[in-house]
Amino acid sequence: MNTIYEKVDPLYPDMKVIEKAGEIIKSGGLVAFPTETVYGLGGNALDESASAKIYEAKGRPSDNPLIVHIAGFEDIYKIAEDVPEEAKVLAKMFWPGPLTMILKKSPSVPKRTTGGLDTVAVRFPSHPVAQKFIAAAGGYIAAPSANISGRPSPTNGSHVLSDMNGRIDMIIDAGPCDIGLESTIIDLTVRPCMMLRPGYVNEKMLRDALGDIAKDEAVFGNSSAAPKAPGMKYRHYAPKGELTIVSGNNDAVVSYITGRITDNPEGLRTGVLSSSGNIGRYPSADLVVDIGDADNEDLIAKRLYDTLRKCDEMNIDRIYSEEFDTPSLGLAIMNRLIKAAGHNIINV
Repeated sequence: MNTIYEKVDPLYPDMKVIEKAGEIIKSGGLVAFPTETVYGLGGNALDESASAKIYEAKGRPSDNPLIVHIAGFEDIYKIAEDVPEEAKVLAKMFWPGPLTMILKKSPSVPKRTTGGLDTVAVRFPSHPVAQKFIAAAGGYIAAPSANISGRPSPTNGSHVLSDMNGRIDMIIDAGPCDIGLESTIIDLTVRPCMMLRPGYVNEKMLRDALGDIAKDEAVFGNSSAAPKAPGMKYRHYAPKGELTIVSGNNDAVVSYITGRITDNPEGLRTGVLSSSGNIGRYPSADLVVDIGDADNEDLIAKRLYDTLRKCDEMNIDRIYSEEFDTPSLGLAIMNRLIKAAGHNIINV
C-alpha cells in the first residue's frame, strides 16, 4: 500500500488535505491524525470492516476496545444510550480535551469497534486538525494510537511514519503533540464512576467534578478481567530493549543504576531515563536522556514516548528509568512506564 504523507499547519491546516482524508474514511480507509494527546489511527467507527482494518494494521488484539472520537458533544447521542448527568458535567469541564468517557453503546456502534462490549468509549479531542478531520470524515472516528501494538505511542508524525508506512492509506502530520500521554478514561456506567486509565485529567480533577470516584486495579495492570478500555490488559508502550524502573531514595537509585551499567559483562548497550538533576551522574551509559523533573512534569509526559523510541533508534539493549512520582501527572506517567517495563520494578 502506498501511504499518503501530508504535513499541515497545526492551527490552520490545508482543508484540501483534510477533505482528502475525510473521503478516505468515508470509503472505508484508514488515516492517522494528530490529537493533543498522541496520534490516532482513524477509521469509520460505524463501519465494522474499518474497525477490523485498524486491528489488522496495528496487530492489535480484537478484544481491546477502540475510542470513538467525535467533533461535538451532541454527537454523543448517536453512539451512546442513557447518557448520564455526569457526562454533561465532565464535558462542560474537560471537553474538548484529553478525557474519554465510557457509556452504554447504542446499536449504531458495531461490537467490532467496542471489542465485543456493550459499552463505548467516547472522546472529543481539542486539537484543531483532529476536529476538522473528524467533521470532514462524517463525525465518528474509531481511533487507537497510531503505532504497532505494544510499541511506544506516537507523539509526532515521524513516529507514525516509522510504524504505519505501507499499512494505512494516509498520515496527517501536524508536528508534535502537546500532552504526549493518552487520555484519561472514566467509566460512567458504574457507581461510583471508575477511572480506568490515568491521564492529564487527574484523579483530583475528576473528584472535584464528580465527588467520589473509584479507581480500577487495572490502572496498574493487575486485573484479569476483559478490558473495558484501551491499555488495561496488554503490555503497552514498550521499547525493544529491556526496561527496568528503579524506585527509592535518589542517591540509592543513581548508585544502583550506575552499578548495573558498570557490571555489564555481556557488553550490552545501556540507556538511562534520567531526571534533569541527575543527568551528569551516569557517565558509563551509552545513552542518557534528560526527561525532565518534578517541577516540569508536563515536559516529562511530553518526552516519555519519544525517549523510549530514541532508545530503539540507538539500539539500546538494557534501559534503566528513574521513578517519576510527580504531583499531578505522576500516576499517569508511572502507569505508562510500568506497562512499558512489563512491571519490572526494583526498589532500592
